[in-house]
Amino acid sequence: MSDVRATLSTLWIVVMFTMLYADVLSFMNAEFLRGLMAGHAEGVPVTPLLLVGSAVMVEIPIVMVVLSRVLKPAVTRRVTLVAVPLTAAFIIGGGSAKPHYLVLAAVEVVCLAVILRQAWRMNTSPAVSRPAG
Repeated sequence: MSDVRATLSTLWIVVMFTMLYADVLSFMNAEFLRGLMAGHAEGVPVTPLLLVGSAVMVEIPIVMVVLSRVLKPAVTRRVTLVAVPLTAAFIIGGGSAKPHYLVLAAVEVVCLAVILRQAWRMNTSPAVSRPAG
């Protein structure tokens, strides 16, 4: 069981860092930076509500790193089945059509698919202890 937990946690770390790196690379684009300085990101106004919403969505993979390791398997499965689609929607819906973003988003979505598969297939039945002897 701990192998599945470690795998899930590690995959969430990969998703988290890949999301971060997509943003870092975007900041290296002068046109994107000019837009941010003018108060919009690729035509979307940057408002306090947008920033709070983005912070909440980015927090999901960060929290899932820990939750994947500490929750009971049945709870981990349920939480993961909610966290993966929310994170995927954020990546796809809040993303860019820039080549660097498409490559990194593809990595994120593949990792999320593996996370979903691992969570779906994980054993959630309580361990049966065998009598010593």
